[in-house]
Amino acid sequence: MERIFEAKGCPDDRKLAYTQYLLTGEVGHWWNNMRAILERRGTPITWELFKTKFYTEYFPDSVRFAKEVEFLELTQGNRSVTEYADCFKHLLRFSTVQVNEDWQCRKFENGLRKDVKLMVKGLRIREFPALVEMARDMEKTKGEPEVQQSQRVQPLRVGGPVVFRGGSSSRTTPFSRPTSLGSRGSSSSSQPSVQLGPPSYANPVRCYMCGGPHLQSVCPRLIGYKRCNLCRRDDHYARDCPTVRRTGPPPPRLADRAI
Repeated sequence: MERIFEAKGCPDDRKLAYTQYLLTGEVGHWWNNMRAILERRGTPITWELFKTKFYTEYFPDSVRFAKEVEFLELTQGNRSVTEYADCFKHLLRFSTVQVNEDWQCRKFENGLRKDVKLMVKGLRIREFPALVEMARDMEKTKGEPEVQQSQRVQPLRVGGPVVFRGGSSSRTTPFSRPTSLGSRGSSSSSQPSVQLGPPSYANPVRCYMCGGPHLQSVCPRLIGYKRCNLCRRDDHYARDCPTVRRTGPPPPRLADRAI
């Protein structure tokens, strides 16, 4: 309101008259009582006296001091740069320190969030509107890659392969889903069924002796079985084969050699 009075060049007596006209409700009753007390005391009622009484009643020193402390401790925190700047300008008027634009910029810059402050501090901007605008731009620039990264790595899963969206190409990771034991309906070619039970072999074991499903070493025909590898008969071994002509005496035994 005082800025309006200054813009219109209102003298102090006109300021007081116009302000008294605007007071309504509880505030209006308070001022009527206060003015009556001042008139009984013979105290001249001026614009400065009115402001002193008004601030004492509705804005005491304890509240103003709390607001000043809040301003001195103000940081960006979880606010955006725009919200931080609005709160900064609101609390700045409660500061009792002699404030110039350089101090104001340093205070605002020091309260920025660390990631934004690192990008802004080296620019040494000492004009408050320009500093706020630069901090907004830096915050926006930093936030764009984070949004793109979150969109790129977020998978979209709709009952089949996992599809990764984002970037210049998409990747799919197929997976098979086991079928239930009781279902024998049609199945999709992209989701093969899982075979239950013992595994089957492509080349089953076969005996070379009898052709049975076992190894030759455990073939039952080998128990008491004789077969000559020379004449292929099944009643003797090769060492006893009658087709072999034996000439000369038999080879001496090991016991005879020892004697």
